[in-house]
Amino acid sequence: MRRFGTQGRVYPERHYVVSRTEEIADFIDRIKDGRYVVLFAPRQTGKTTFFRFAVDTLTATSSAYFPIQLNFEAYKNLSAPDFYEVLYKRVRREIEQVSRKREGVPTEALTRFLSNAKFTNHIAMMEFFEAFADLLESHDKSSKVVLIIDEFDGIPQAVLSDFLHALRAIYLSDEKRCPHSVGIVGVKSITQLNYDRSVSPFNIQDEFHLPNFTHQQVQELLAQYTDEVGQPFAPDVIDTLHRQTAGQPFLVNRFAQILTEELNIPKTETITMAHFAKAHALLLRENNANLTHLLTNIRRDPRFESLLMRIVSYDRGVQFTLHNEIIAELATYGVITEGTDGVCEIVNPIYQYCIIQAFQPLINGLEGDYFSEKSDTDFIDYLTPLDCS
Repeated sequence: MRRFGTQGRVYPERHYVVSRTEEIADFIDRIKDGRYVVLFAPRQTGKTTFFRFAVDTLTATSSAYFPIQLNFEAYKNLSAPDFYEVLYKRVRREIEQVSRKREGVPTEALTRFLSNAKFTNHIAMMEFFEAFADLLESHDKSSKVVLIIDEFDGIPQAVLSDFLHALRAIYLSDEKRCPHSVGIVGVKSITQLNYDRSVSPFNIQDEFHLPNFTHQQVQELLAQYTDEVGQPFAPDVIDTLHRQTAGQPFLVNRFAQILTEELNIPKTETITMAHFAKAHALLLRENNANLTHLLTNIRRDPRFESLLMRIVSYDRGVQFTLHNEIIAELATYGVITEGTDGVCEIVNPIYQYCIIQAFQPLINGLEGDYFSEKSDTDFIDYLTPLDCS
């Protein structure tokens, strides 16, 4: 039986999965159009899973695309020479693996080419891809390289600018581009990684937004469990689960995990709001990876506390603008978002509760700094009511 996944990448054969069909189709259209796509979103939002599914879908529907998938997570402290040495080894391994899948074994020409190649810097990398494009074209004129880089935040600062300049030069080249398309995935944006605050060398990027699950997607995810096990969720449970999480992928799956695995609800019973209330209480008390990561991020800078408490405490709100460094950083961490009225909002009631709890010892007895003495409002009033009737 499959499960709801909360630990890293999910696999359709082992986990219940939101298909994200429309988002994948959009991404593939951009790849085919030769765009250099960037996706920056908080951790545990399904970025890696999404890109893997998208690449699998692309290659399953067309043999014209040659995917090279990399991950920079462990590269941060490498020197520039070591970075390019490791990068070449990973690129070579990916090329060999893809070739084996398509040809059975790498061709003699490819083996000879890879044995003679190496990366010493960004220029050597550009020359490698130019030569690789020629090799592919001699075998299949329609073949196009798609380069996907996950955990791009791990790129060493010493190589960041030159690496991006190299990709930009390839993108703007009049000749046949290799890579034809690039997908960059991470938490911090290119601007935030560009610590010297110079003009970004990667202004050709096409930004891709991966939204949280919609209500319909949450419903479809839970329906997969019901179809397999026969245990339904009451409609108000689905509504409340989506409202409390705002569709945040980890939280949705964690709620479902508690409800289906940890509360020992008989499989013959419908999962009701009474069950959900128990799951809600358990989730708020536990130290799961997502909430721990949230608390780590909001404690990174003392200025975060002041802004977050203004957001949850002041009726007049705080105007949302990514030109404000603190607002932009909290948005990057997936803590706040822009509300319909243009002001900052905590992204979901679960996070809002945790933020208030995290700062409660610091503000206990100091509510006057956040609320008027004439007001009967308290922090608990800012939580979304949980109707268990």
